[in-house]
Amino acid sequence: MKLHLDWSSYETAGQGDAYAGIPATGGDFAKAVAVCISDKLCQRTPKGVMCPSFRATDDVAHSPGGRVVVLKAALNGELGDNAFADSKLADAMELCVGCKGCKRECANQVDMAAIKIEYQAQRNERLGVSLRDKLVAGLPNWLKHRRTLRGFIRLRNRTPWMAKLGEQYFGVSAKRKIPEPADKPFVEPPSTRSSRVGAAVSREASATNQTVGADKDVILFVDTFAWYFEPEIAQAAHQVLTAAGYNVTTLKTLADDEEPDRALCCGRTYLSLGQVEAARREARRMQAALRPALASGTPIVGLEPSCILSLRDDHLKLGLGEEAVALSKQVYLFEEFIAKEHDRKRLQLDLKPLPSGKTLVHGHCHQKAVGAMKSLRKVLRMIPEFEFEFIEASCCGMAGSFGLEAEHADISMKMAELDLLPALRAEPEAFILANGFSCRHQIREGVERKPKHIALLLRDALNTKGAI
Repeated sequence: MKLHLDWSSYETAGQGDAYAGIPATGGDFAKAVAVCISDKLCQRTPKGVMCPSFRATDDVAHSPGGRVVVLKAALNGELGDNAFADSKLADAMELCVGCKGCKRECANQVDMAAIKIEYQAQRNERLGVSLRDKLVAGLPNWLKHRRTLRGFIRLRNRTPWMAKLGEQYFGVSAKRKIPEPADKPFVEPPSTRSSRVGAAVSREASATNQTVGADKDVILFVDTFAWYFEPEIAQAAHQVLTAAGYNVTTLKTLADDEEPDRALCCGRTYLSLGQVEAARREARRMQAALRPALASGTPIVGLEPSCILSLRDDHLKLGLGEEAVALSKQVYLFEEFIAKEHDRKRLQLDLKPLPSGKTLVHGHCHQKAVGAMKSLRKVLRMIPEFEFEFIEASCCGMAGSFGLEAEHADISMKMAELDLLPALRAEPEAFILANGFSCRHQIREGVERKPKHIALLLRDALNTKGAI
């Protein structure tokens, strides 16, 4: 069995552990599946992330443990010679939203999100990639034609018959709006030192600023969603980092890149839909652009949890060598970097109180899964007199493109209605903070309110006349 991801980290798994049987085929992937010890923690509903599909359906088959049973049957040959194309396995994996909650909250840290990527890649290999998955995964490439794409999406969102036609032919729910690209994409602020992204940070330019040394260089990675859909978030992050005393260089493509005019991408859209080779190509583009920064140890700061935390986790399974390992240790979420530098007493941020009122905070599943909510809490406490409350909720249900899919639109909203949307409706005057692009989209549709990213919040709290 040819594996699409590198599962070698599980090579010695099971030695001395009480595994419930490692499947006969699948190699190290089979061991990753067998990590499950059937303690049924994923079939309970305490506070936490795990498991949104089980919570929404109350069906054991849609829990990580239920999926493991079918995966083991497939790897043991019980579903025939073409098990990854079998409908039983498809049914078991269908509602996994890749939240990574089980990797943190399961007693044995079953990584069902990564397992689903391998499953989807295996299925794609046997049955081909659906047109919808090609369109969704290829979003970073389609955005080269941003104006045309924006016009088409705007028309579709405002024309019911077009939305219904799109559901019929592409499987995109007519009930849901598709996110629309912004009027203008992100443009690096003119005050910054311009450079092509792999170029080493300019020491000459740094030398002109006597208050900021080369040890305060930082690379800002603007992901596909911030670059094309919500550029104000990237602009705010750049402004805050600059105000904090850092030399900010925006990550861009190398001059000799095959697509120098297309923004860099972590490949998350491809990876989540099992198109691993395409994700690997995107990751290599990004690594090439970051090579000087990796060599110099320059911190890389990003904005979208699913992108940045993929660089620290899923990218290590793409077989990209030591550079991927170095990147995983050198990349930070925006709020993680702010919190870390605050602890080191290196920040120069002067923050003022914001308008009074409580802010409700919804954490992205991946943030919760890696414990990154602690950094967010630290940063929010830096704002004087700021009142906030974290919402105890599982996945918002949007989960990338999951909530847009015709067959999943209802269950997606049901996931949101378990905890998140009721908590927001209970406090209609509260502001909302949500760092995930998909989370913000789900909230906008679910309660018709406008959540903010932490970068926008800090920008508004800057105690300078330059705050916009």
